[in-house]
Amino acid sequence: MVHLNPLPGSPRHVDGVDSILKDALLKADALVASGADAVLFENFGDAPFFADRVPPVVPAILAVLVAEARRRHSVPIGVNCLRNDGESALGAAVAGGAAFIRVNVLVGAVASDQGLIEGSGAELLRARKALASQVEIWADLRVKHATPLFCPSLEDEAHSAVDRGLADALIVTGARTGSPPDLSDLSELRARFRSATPILVGSGMSPENLAGFVGASDGAIVGSSLLAQGRAGAPLDPERTRQFSAALARARGSRLPPRPPASSPPFSSRP
Repeated sequence: MVHLNPLPGSPRHVDGVDSILKDALLKADALVASGADAVLFENFGDAPFFADRVPPVVPAILAVLVAEARRRHSVPIGVNCLRNDGESALGAAVAGGAAFIRVNVLVGAVASDQGLIEGSGAELLRARKALASQVEIWADLRVKHATPLFCPSLEDEAHSAVDRGLADALIVTGARTGSPPDLSDLSELRARFRSATPILVGSGMSPENLAGFVGASDGAIVGSSLLAQGRAGAPLDPERTRQFSAALARARGSRLPPRPPASSPPFSSRP
């Protein structure tokens, strides 16, 4: 995960667009050099976030960033438009050539610090169809910093996201940024959710807990753990990144698939 500095128009915006792009690309360079299998760009610096639609400048900058990252690296690139603008993320992904997008609330509804956020699956899937796009949709379950208004089991929510929301991959997080999901819940979901849909850890991975999560998931999205003092919004810490990469190399062995070729998304489930 690459957290972008505040974009133009957001309350804490300071740097020019060139500086924002340079910072994000340098972080992406460091992650790929450390062995990252993919890079996901997110407008993390734009808090407070819109519940759904973001200003047009956000996907425009993300599209430029994705295109440049693809010129520099062969790994798949992804986009997340916080808080839940899947259509803008899809537009940036299509324009820039990204392989996947992350959507915080694809199905159901949650109460959050942005107010009520409703699932965007109906509009998003139709937009993807209209664009004849193969961009994958990675959907959060029990997304962090939110409380679900409809509370089925984690397994039921997973089936809803895949069977009715047509998600290509599922993401399980802790309650907030930097906190891990419950390992037993994740393991149970992996054991019971028998399908070709990958399940990823979405927060809280660290060198200390990594080994257990490697065995219970198909991958992970790692952000805060690689930053100075493990704090979201801090600069990338090369030493923490090195430690994480070394711990992953020890833990993954043959249990995780090798890095996919540049021509295909990380988890391609459609023909």
